[in-house]
Formats: sequence, C-alpha cells, structure tokens
Amino acid sequence: MTRQLDEQIAGRFPVGQRLRVLDVGMGQGTQALRLARAGHQVTGVEREPAMIAAAREALAGEPQGIRERVRIVQGDGRDTGVHFLPGSFDVVLCHGVLMYVEEPDALLAGLARMLAPGGLLSLLVRNADALAMRPGLSGDWAGALEAFDTVSYLPHSRLRSSGGTPTRLGLHVRADRLATLTGALAGIGAPLQSWYGVRVFTDTAADDAEPPAGLETLLAAEERAGRTDPYRAVAALLHLCGVRG
Repeated sequence: MTRQLDEQIAGRFPVGQRLRVLDVGMGQGTQALRLARAGHQVTGVEREPAMIAAAREALAGEPQGIRERVRIVQGDGRDTGVHFLPGSFDVVLCHGVLMYVEEPDALLAGLARMLAPGGLLSLLVRNADALAMRPGLSGDWAGALEAFDTVSYLPHSRLRSSGGTPTRLGLHVRADRLATLTGALAGIGAPLQSWYGVRVFTDTAADDAEPPAGLETLLAAEERAGRTDPYRAVAALLHLCGVRG
C-alpha cells in the first residue's frame, strides 16, 4: 500500500512540493513518520492514548527537523471540523478506521472538507465483497457461508500500526463494499480515481509468522495482484484514492 500511496502523490503533485498531510487514526505513526521523513508537514489525529504514546516514542527518536514536521492531536476522526479549517490539507489519510465507525458517511464528508482543491483522499477499508475468502481458505465452510450475507466480521488480533484503534479480540466490526464507497466519494465531491487490493494472498498468514523465504517475490506478487482484475476484487482490504474536485 505504501508504494500505491507514493504513486498517487507523485502523480498529482509537483516533484519536491512539501505537502500538508492529515493522518486520521494515525495509530503508532508509521505512515506519518514516513511522510515526514520525505519532507511533508504531517498532522496525526488519534484517540487511543496507548497509540499516541507509541507514536510520540517513535517520533522522539527522529532528528529534530523531522520532529518539527509532525503534530499529534488527540481526538476522534469525526471531529476534524473542530480542529482544522476546511481546505487545510493536500492529502488526507484514513487507513483502517472506517471499519470501527457504524455510520461512516459523516466521517467521510468531514474528511473531504479538509481537502484543498485537487487534494488526495486515501482510504484503507475491509473489503465486504470478499469476507468469505478468509474462512473459506481456512476450511471454515460454515463461516464462509455466513460471510456471504453480512458486512460484519471478526478481525485478526493484529494491531494496526497506521490507523484508528487497536483490534480487540472478540469484537465484530464492519466492512465496506466498493460500489457503496464509490457512490459515497462521488457524493462528497472527492470521486474515486484509483483503487487497489491489499493482502490478496496473505490474509490468512499468522500474526507471528516469520518472514518467508523469497519475501521480495511474495511482495511483488501481492503488488501485481492488487492492481490486476479479478484478483484485486477478492483482496482482504481495499485501498481507495479519491480526488477533491
């Protein structure tokens, strides 16, 4: 997904432009720090104190010039209008957050208002059209059948490093359909420009699994599948990029 985001940024902004980035649900700050190292001014919004503490600890280990380019705000992604003026950012990230919001339309509209004209909105969501894949590939046939008729799922225990709150065991959360989000983005004035699949082949990998031999080849296969039909449509996650008109 990192390569996809960099590709979108490079294709929409002049080379060397220092962008104003808003990372809603920044988690441990992985994307925020990476973009700050690239020279951009990044504001991260996060509501979980443990995640904020982890992000601040990571930031403390960076050179002063990078530390000065990152601002951390404790708050909820639905309250961006309280903290920032409309049109304040060139890029808005919302990765791994929508799944925790029961009614995401207001959040999405608020994120779009934060974008300057031509700004990029980057979303990472759970793919509701592929919820049967994980149980099916794991041999859980009853779970696969159930997943066809729901947009709710029980996530892995994996902690997210770049958005929202930690996954809690036993908590069912929500997934999104590509067609629904395409309509929603058009309705808020940031129509979908590109989309990718994420974790096409690796969603069933154990959280504590060692990196496999041939990791570079695996990543290349994932990258290719995430851009190629029909594979990207059955990815565990979808990366959607909308652009403010």
